[in-house]
Amino acid sequence: QVQLVESGGGLVQPGGSLRLSCAASGSVFSIYTMGWYRQAPGKQRRLVATITRNGNTNYADSVKGRFAISRDGTENTVSLQMNSLQPEDTAVYYCNALSYSSTYWGQGTQVTVSS
Repeated sequence: QVQLVESGGGLVQPGGSLRLSCAASGSVFSIYTMGWYRQAPGKQRRLVATITRNGNTNYADSVKGRFAISRDGTENTVSLQMNSLQPEDTAVYYCNALSYSSTYWGQGTQVTVSS
């Protein structure tokens, strides 16, 4: 089992920045990809960015050039640096971890972009 705990959400003005972090615990040795998804009200949960154990990254087109995902040296924490935030980025952001047998989700953290 893997447990994921997110932090760093909040309210920010358009054009501002936020940094989300996700700490994994438990059977972290089994994780090969971690990432972030988001779900806006009334919409489906969608991929934001992922990063593999080898450091390969993948981003949604809507966040390319504005968001950056990173994984720390111990590979137990993944962060999402979000710059130039816009109102359409408002959503609940969920941390995700994939092992060879399971998918894990955090509880979600709210990001609101508003003036």
